Amino acid sequence: MTQQVPSTEPELAGVRNFRDVGGLPTVDGRRVRHGVLFRSGHLAHATAADAAFLTSLGLHTVFDFRNAADQRLEGPDVELPGVRNVNLPLSDPADGAEFWRMVRDGDLDQLRAALSDGRAAGRMSSSYRMIIKERTAEHGQVLRALAEDSVPALMHCAAGKDRAGLSIAVTLLAVGVERDAILADYLKSNAAHRRYKVRRSSSSADATSPEVLELLSPLFDARAEYLAAAFETIEQNWGDTETYLARGLGLTPRTRERLRERLLD
Repeated sequence: MTQQVPSTEPELAGVRNFRDVGGLPTVDGRRVRHGVLFRSGHLAHATAADAAFLTSLGLHTVFDFRNAADQRLEGPDVELPGVRNVNLPLSDPADGAEFWRMVRDGDLDQLRAALSDGRAAGRMSSSYRMIIKERTAEHGQVLRALAEDSVPALMHCAAGKDRAGLSIAVTLLAVGVERDAILADYLKSNAAHRRYKVRRSSSSADATSPEVLELLSPLFDARAEYLAAAFETIEQNWGDTETYLARGLGLTPRTRERLRERLLD
């Protein structure tokens, strides 16, 4: 049975994994305001109706965390009138090209060698650790932009799960959202109607055999262990979240307060 999109979400024809992050609770009893922070997969295939809906949100900025390899594969985002588009790649194009080559073209032996016996999940956890550790400048830039003038904002990558998921998680940490709520929002990307549609270059039965799909699955899952790896990296490198936000991302107390004013009820 096909899982139906909940009635509280728009059913976008060409954009996967869209949702409003509003409503999530903070540790001090507040909630993220509805209509100010959205997340999704890429906008390259948005239909005219999708674009009209997105335009109706009054977006100030769309943050696209895809790299050049992602954009070559799917294309640039559709243009939304009056919306600022900011491309901040959170992964290297060479890594992106290698990833998509494996996903699209890897044969069974290649996929077994690269992804079996927990290697796929390990790859994902390592990627999350790397983004947290090495992309502090980008995350700091996003949060300062949100604090200044960039809301309502939409954050996306290719599938809207990993790079966008981490950027949303970092944003939510910065305004004090409960970690359990951050995890619950992150795991929503596993819903059938939200998942990235994996396409293989070969049309043979072997190209999409159950074993191939099982090998690829960890790359397109949202798993608690991946987000846990990101949080562990914060603690290992900075000691705690507050130090990470202040020293790692360079956020001042005034910027943090302005973020809360922008994003919380």
